[in-house]
Amino acid sequence: MPELSQRRRFLVLAICCASMVVVVMDISIVNVALPAIRRDLHASVSGLQWTVDAYTLVLACLLLLAGSTADRVGRRRIFQIGLAAFGLGSLLCSLAPGIGWLIAARVLQAVGGTMLNPVAMAIIATTFPDRAERARAIGVFGATSGLSLGLGPILGGALVDGFGWRSIFLINVPIVAAAIVCTALFVPESRAARARRFDPVGQTLVVLVLGGVVYPIIESGGAGWTSPVTLGLLAVAVLGVLGILGYEPRRADPLLELRLFRSVPFTSAILTALFALCGFGAFLFVTTLYLQNVRGMSALTAGLCLLPVGALIVVLAPLTGRLVGTRGPRLPLVVSGVALALGGGVSIWLGPATPLPAVLAMYLLFGVAQGTVNPPITNSAISGMPASMAGVAASVASAGRQTGTTLGVAIAGTIVGSAASRGGTAFTGAEHDVWWLVVGLGVGILVLGLLGTGRWASDTAARAAALFEGLDAGATAGPSRGTRVHARGNG
Repeated sequence: MPELSQRRRFLVLAICCASMVVVVMDISIVNVALPAIRRDLHASVSGLQWTVDAYTLVLACLLLLAGSTADRVGRRRIFQIGLAAFGLGSLLCSLAPGIGWLIAARVLQAVGGTMLNPVAMAIIATTFPDRAERARAIGVFGATSGLSLGLGPILGGALVDGFGWRSIFLINVPIVAAAIVCTALFVPESRAARARRFDPVGQTLVVLVLGGVVYPIIESGGAGWTSPVTLGLLAVAVLGVLGILGYEPRRADPLLELRLFRSVPFTSAILTALFALCGFGAFLFVTTLYLQNVRGMSALTAGLCLLPVGALIVVLAPLTGRLVGTRGPRLPLVVSGVALALGGGVSIWLGPATPLPAVLAMYLLFGVAQGTVNPPITNSAISGMPASMAGVAASVASAGRQTGTTLGVAIAGTIVGSAASRGGTAFTGAEHDVWWLVVGLGVGILVLGLLGTGRWASDTAARAAALFEGLDAGATAGPSRGTRVHARGNG
């Protein structure tokens, strides 16, 4: 690919950031619209859960596939297809006549979204060949993600109050249309020098595992935990895990590279992503219902109550990134874990008439937790890995975040489901179990932050990286299949 002018490079970065804005914002912007959607479409609590989780679940399932497909067939092409699918899904969401149609359109949105996040990162990496410039560009890209997640509820509240809940989807359409045109004009086509091969069996197993866990959780309130459907799907999830453990190590290019998990920092990063976003997803889901259904706030006022959370994410994320670069990820992870545990602990005291300043002060803890956790997750996931595995490691971390959000909404909605329509003390009482879950997740992040950043953890990362460097060198020399298997077995 010919070297681009500085102006052209920054145009490419702006296009990628625009795609990130709509994809990430649609994770959080929907939460403040849930009460309005429920009233307009007569949706159940499980319907509201699926409105959020249909999106994040598909993102989690297909992120790895989208990245490898773009490497193989062309990043600009997949990026444009993703934009078109996301825009069409957004338009259909705005026109949905019922909750089932809305959920189906959210799935289409997410299919498009999976082609944007990892592919945009790859486009940025190829557009900025200079290492320092690339680091700054990725920092801007990451800051855009944090900004979108934090400001989503505020923009969503303004749109819902001013134009109705359908406007939160309709606003995506002109942004996506402009991005498609600009992509065609300014983004050069690129492919990976060595693209990973398609793994249909691995992809199917990942879908079965995530779907087999999330569906029973959301539907357990109606079907029950002992129903044949629930037990059958949980059994499918277990068989899917066994299938992944048995099948993926046999492939030269597996969808899910299990050898990465030999690195303790990587494993800790994935679990931290899962815990952190599970806690934050649960927080957003129950908080918007609490503010609107229990305290009687409008969507805009509820969104403004979450402004401190978004502001802290925006301010702390870049500061944390610099701290991770100079002192490592341990301190931010400890701060995040403690803040999340404290946020869950103090939220147990929330009631229908808790003074609003006290409520907002509690929310600050969730902003601190979320603002300090993402940079160390990415750093721990890719640190020490050879360049050939950095993209795969980052994609698995992104999938961990989406899986965490999905589980947070599923579990929280199941806990408060029966109390959501009663409101008042019935809802705040049901919330207690959600907040205890959040406390446990915060403690988990704290423990992982301590275990995953010590010398022993660094040694495991070095051994895992050495394995991949050996395989990369062997692949360059054209080894036989037997050579690759032998190297894998001795790792």
